[in-house]
Amino acid sequence: MQFQRQSGVFLHLTSLPGPHGIGDLGAGARAFVDFLDRADQSLWQFCPFGPTASIHGNSPYQSSSAFAGNPLLVDLRKLVDRGYLAEGDIEPPEDLSQEHVNYDRVTEFKEARLQDVYATFDESVSDEDQQSFVEFCEREAGWLDDYALFTALKAEFDDAGWMDWPDDIRTREPAAMERYQEELADDIRYHKFVQWCFDSQWQALAEYATERDIGLVGDLPIYVGLDSADVWAHPEVFRLDDDHYPAEVAGVPPNPGDDGQRWGNPVYDWETLRANDYGWWVDRFERLFDLVDIARIDHFKGFDEFWSIPAEADDPAAGQWRDGPGAHFFETVRDRLGDLPFFVEDLGFLDESIVALRDQFGFPGMRVPQYADWCEEGHMYQPMHYPESAVGYTSTHDTDTIVGYYRGLSDRQRDCLHYNLGTDGEEINWDLIEAVWNSNAVVAMTTMQDLLGLGSEARFNVPGTATGNWQWRVTDAALDADIAERLRQVTDRTIR
Repeated sequence: MQFQRQSGVFLHLTSLPGPHGIGDLGAGARAFVDFLDRADQSLWQFCPFGPTASIHGNSPYQSSSAFAGNPLLVDLRKLVDRGYLAEGDIEPPEDLSQEHVNYDRVTEFKEARLQDVYATFDESVSDEDQQSFVEFCEREAGWLDDYALFTALKAEFDDAGWMDWPDDIRTREPAAMERYQEELADDIRYHKFVQWCFDSQWQALAEYATERDIGLVGDLPIYVGLDSADVWAHPEVFRLDDDHYPAEVAGVPPNPGDDGQRWGNPVYDWETLRANDYGWWVDRFERLFDLVDIARIDHFKGFDEFWSIPAEADDPAAGQWRDGPGAHFFETVRDRLGDLPFFVEDLGFLDESIVALRDQFGFPGMRVPQYADWCEEGHMYQPMHYPESAVGYTSTHDTDTIVGYYRGLSDRQRDCLHYNLGTDGEEINWDLIEAVWNSNAVVAMTTMQDLLGLGSEARFNVPGTATGNWQWRVTDAALDADIAERLRQVTDRTIR
């Protein structure tokens, strides 16, 4: 077990407090790190932080890049401090909320500010920053060049997906690549500049957290979005046809009570990846671990076996199980990168082969009390039965809050929960925090919503819905010293 008994809080970056309608890498992020420090927490977990798009509901799990950072997270105040913007330039419009993210409005506001900064960058930048920018572009060229060109091309073609671009650039013919690189040179450089801003601000925040002994827990979706720089730039990594369109897409099979799901993400060509020592994945992990200390692997099942659906089929039942890369993948990555600090999402797929793969590498799986049958003795999702090799969550980004979940329980389940936890439910959020913290799970995690005792109105995401998600934000005032102190006491009492 490479993790120690510890605990932390989940709060996505967009949910941080701040003046510009969305969380960012500035003062609000540091205020949250200070909150964690006061609460004696050692981990901060968040969703993927790549660029998002309104066409995908601004989901962090449908990003245009597995490597880039979200431009909306760049802190404008830091750009003022560096002399790139004037104080008046970042006065937020009155219609930017402190409690919810209006992505369209935030995008309009922040992109205009970033464009203004870039327009004067060469005249106003210090020699030190100019050198830092050049070095960043050279160091990250392996993904940055393709991402910046891809993003510039998206704008050139009115935000059309790359599958609908002219054939020559869709299939990356050398002459077309050279022509567009020349025609869009300034736009390409702008997108590199924004990524440099993100990266430099992120590294400063990560250092601030490290100084307070707080580790950053990132999230690794196993699949990438179809309309992404990754699929366009690396068609060999995926199961595409000769014209670069998906041959097979990801999903999950039908189960009793549901029809399965067709996600639409292209699946990997694991045979080709294996022949190249999983080079694209190694690059992806290296970039991720430049930015975070631990990663949660979403849909870990896909590395054991994955449900592959013919691209022309709408029915998930048309798919079949295919073998994933298994232990060979993680052995190869470990040989290249050393220790693999992973949590894995194994909810709902606990068959013998995935358990064996998970345990072979000592990856803690997930336990969430909202999946418990409180009336079944010894149920695996009751906190008193969590194994040490687990990460216990009070709730996740995909579940309801504790209070919302509790309100929706049947009378029988609620009575059994009361009996098991020895509570009347008056402070059910703290009852379940205590139970998860007191469990044997090596890591215990809660959410900011659960610490605040909020109901379903503060739920972050409802899987299978396209709108209304990823919007909730915490305010400065809610990072309350009394709540931090109470969490500190629970943490100290449960020896985390």
